[in-house]
Amino acid sequence: MYFLANWFNLADEACEEVRYDIALFREFCRIDLGEERVPDATTLLHFRHLLEAHELSSALFAKVGELLQAHGLKFSGGTIADAMLIEAPSSTKNQEKARDPERRSTQKGNQWHFGMKVHIGSDSRSGIVHHASVTAAHVHDRHEVPNLLFGDETRFYGDSAYRGKEQRQRLKALAPRAKDFTNKRAYRNRPLSEADKATNRRKSKVRAKVEHVG
Repeated sequence: MYFLANWFNLADEACEEVRYDIALFREFCRIDLGEERVPDATTLLHFRHLLEAHELSSALFAKVGELLQAHGLKFSGGTIADAMLIEAPSSTKNQEKARDPERRSTQKGNQWHFGMKVHIGSDSRSGIVHHASVTAAHVHDRHEVPNLLFGDETRFYGDSAYRGKEQRQRLKALAPRAKDFTNKRAYRNRPLSEADKATNRRKSKVRAKVEHVG
C-alpha cells in the first residue's frame, strides 16, 4: 500500500479506494476480498508514521533498487530529483482538537498547502524511483538531495528549485562526476533568453519521466 501510494501519487483515501476498484493493485498487495477487508486510509497513515519514526522510508526504497538491479535492471547514471506535496486536512475539528504536529504549511505560487512532502530520486532513463524520503511540507526541495543520490551519478536533473551556487557546491561533494542539468531560473531583471528556454524544454522532457510518480 505504501509503495502504491508513493508510486502513483495517491492520498491515503484514494489508495484505499483503488484497491477496491483495480484487481492488479489488490493482487500486488496480496488482498483477497473474499477473506479480508482492504486496510483503510487510517491504517496506511499509522504505518507511514511508523516508518518515519524509525527512518525506514529511504531504506525501503534503497532495498527496492537493490532487488531490481539484482534482477538485471541497470540504472543509466542520471538521477532526476523531484518533490510532491501530500495534502492533509488543516482543520482542528477532530478528536484531538489539533492539527497533526508532523505536518506543516508551505506556500506554492499564491496558494498555501498543509501536509507532507515526498522527495524522490528517479533514474533518468527508465523513470524508476531508486530513493525516496518524506518530510513536512515546509522543507525545501534542495535540502533532501543528499538522500536521493547514489553518489556515482554522471547527470543530475531537477527543476529550478534545485539550482543555486550552494546547491552546485553540494552536488559536487555528493556526486563529483555529475553534470548539473537543472532548469535555469528567470529573475526579475534577467529573463530567460530563447536559447535558455529551449534548453529548459529539453531538460523538462527528461524530467517528464517522473510525472507518473509526481
